Order: sequence, then structure tokens, then C-alpha cells
Amino acid sequence: MNEVCQIIPHRPPFLFVDEIIEITEEKAVAKRRVRAEEPHFEGHYPGNPIMPGVLLCEAVFQTGAIYLVEKLGRNGDLQQGATPILSRIKEAKFKNMVKPGEILTIEASFKETLGKFHFLRGTVRRNDGKLALTIDFALALIQEQ
Repeated sequence: MNEVCQIIPHRPPFLFVDEIIEITEEKAVAKRRVRAEEPHFEGHYPGNPIMPGVLLCEAVFQTGAIYLVEKLGRNGDLQQGATPILSRIKEAKFKNMVKPGEILTIEASFKETLGKFHFLRGTVRRNDGKLALTIDFALALIQEQ
């Protein structure tokens, strides 16, 4: 988790990436263990805990932010103090539920850049290999003010 915290500004309890598996020119792959003691399971749903879909999306967005910061940093295109901000969500499809104890593989793949907007496609797979989420999204890197 230390490596993740060195790259993006997110921190617990709103950090949904535990480990970076790989970063290539085209994508980033990360892992996340879903823990039963996470506070959202107290109300979503008592007796039948299911990982909220919005938090699966956030894991993909954070993986995309890791990808962008690393890619642009390597290319020398990253401005100091830039923060990855979500600017578009498109085509989120939830395929299978995620329960506590699952180990998720999260992938964010680069599609294109238009101006300051970086378009990516994300997936979340459960440890049984089943797809839990597919989503297209865009991030912008915004300078702190």
C-alpha cells in the first residue's frame, strides 16, 4: 500500500487499491482484498454483505489514476501537484457480485487523450476469474489551486 500512497493522493478509508501488479505503456493492473470489517458492509447489506458497485468503480478510477501518474511521469508530461479528477463515467456494467474475502484484479487500460482528458477502460475480476465490472471513464489531471 505504501507504493500506492506514493503515487496517488487517496488514503484509507477511501483507498481501494492494495497493491500494484504491473504498469505498462497500455495499462495498469492492481489487486484489492475485500475485507469483511470494511465499514460499508455494516449497511450494505447486514447478513448478506455485497461490495457496493460505486466502490468497485472507485477502485478502477484509482487504478487509472496510478496509470496516468506513472505514464505521464515517465514521459515527463506530469506537472508537479497535478491531481487526477474523474470527469466522465460511461457504460458501467455490473456482471457479478463481490463479497468479503474476494481478491480483486483491477485493470485500467488507456484508450486515448483529448486535450487534458484521458479516456480509459476498466475491469474488475474476482479471484474466480469472473468479471464483476466493466466501465469506460475519463480522468483529467488538474493543478492544485
